[in-house]
Amino acid sequence: MVSLSDKKEGIISRSWQRLNAFPGKIKKLGQDDSRRITHSLKVGLAITLVSFFYYFEPLYSGFGVSAMWAVLTVVVVFEFSVGATLGRGLNRGLATFMAGALGFGAHRLASLSGNKGEPILLALFVFIIAAAVTFVRFFPRIKARYDYGLLIFILTFCMITVSGYRDDELLEMAHKRIWTILIGGFTAVAVCILIFPVWAGDDLHNLVANNIEKLAIFLEGFGPEYFKILEDEEAPKKVSEGYKSLLNSKQSEESLANFARWEPRHGKFRFRHPWKHYLKIASLTRQCAYRIEALNGCLNEETQTPQEIRYKIEEASIKLCSESVNTLKELALAVRTMTPPTSANQHLISSKIAAKNLQSMLNTGLCKETDLLEVIPVATMAYLLVDVVSCTEKIADSIQELASLAKFKSTKKPEERQAQPNLCPNRSMQTNSGISIPAAQPNLCYQRSMQRNSSISIAPHHVIKIHQESPCLSVDPTLSKTTV
Repeated sequence: MVSLSDKKEGIISRSWQRLNAFPGKIKKLGQDDSRRITHSLKVGLAITLVSFFYYFEPLYSGFGVSAMWAVLTVVVVFEFSVGATLGRGLNRGLATFMAGALGFGAHRLASLSGNKGEPILLALFVFIIAAAVTFVRFFPRIKARYDYGLLIFILTFCMITVSGYRDDELLEMAHKRIWTILIGGFTAVAVCILIFPVWAGDDLHNLVANNIEKLAIFLEGFGPEYFKILEDEEAPKKVSEGYKSLLNSKQSEESLANFARWEPRHGKFRFRHPWKHYLKIASLTRQCAYRIEALNGCLNEETQTPQEIRYKIEEASIKLCSESVNTLKELALAVRTMTPPTSANQHLISSKIAAKNLQSMLNTGLCKETDLLEVIPVATMAYLLVDVVSCTEKIADSIQELASLAKFKSTKKPEERQAQPNLCPNRSMQTNSGISIPAAQPNLCYQRSMQRNSSISIAPHHVIKIHQESPCLSVDPTLSKTTV
């Protein structure tokens, strides 16, 4: 049995260890994001500024005890980012002003009914307003942006209405409270914007770009790890699991998008920047992360597929991973630099062709003369890779739409953009399992015949003589055909 003295020594030892580890935790917290230290200093400065209402007699005599509302407003309004501070400040200011005016009107109206009817009408007004505004808070869009303002509206209206029944100087009390709240809110917003501002829009923009890059980092190490190209048992795991932060990032992304909509124009972000479209890109990225989570499970599967079966699809799988990595990295760079993702098109086309090639291998008797149970794991992995390509295409389309809405500007000169290979506008698209593969390569517009029952082999079927200079010409069916 453990004695009482041993228990005390154990408690003291654990407490001492936690106390010694506390400075290290503080240091790590500041190193992870140095803006946290700046934010703490900014909050202290804002509270110090509004506290001068109590220190100087002229200010205190003008507002009295109501000056404390300025301090309370800074405490509850000052947030980490500019958008969050502006949102809470505007919500609190507008809600206080509207509730104060409505509460004063309700008090005046109730006073006309006499001493007996006044408390009954005041109670009725409080019940109706509190119930109605509380019900409005359940609307999703209103709750996302104005929930704090509605809460302050209920609080201010009830305080003015109820306290006004015993206080004869209702108008003066409401006037002082509204002004002190406005002064506190303005001080918090001014300090937040003017001193090392933290923009929620910048955080959302960088978060979306970093999340796309995390997908690319996983795929970059998945192929060599799965096919054991670099066989070194003592080497650490080569596949990054940074993508897992995407799986539960929905709430933080929605909060940042909501705060960014309150922010004024800053940096490269114009007024009415399409912040909601970032949520669409984030949703598609998260869907791709779910596929990658399933791919990560393929690395630790108990039923291992024979190496000779893996070898049959190794080249196509590695090619698919490589082109998908290049596509995702180009898309992440396009978002981060706010330039159109034109350079990702070629890699996306190559990844589609690799996906089609991989599908053809799976459909042309990969499991012949092989136990079906041994083929299922590698087939599952292959179809997950194909699904990742489909998700990548959706992300690329969404980023292209964002570039159009936000008016991304290309950093290349006009002559360099003209030299970029463009896809033929009249190309035909072949679709298989949600993946569209163009039948023509850039700057080539000759007809092709596709071998359907084997892996894809792209080769010209006709010799076409073109005498007119044009980037894309349709073939005249009356031309003579010479087979090669």
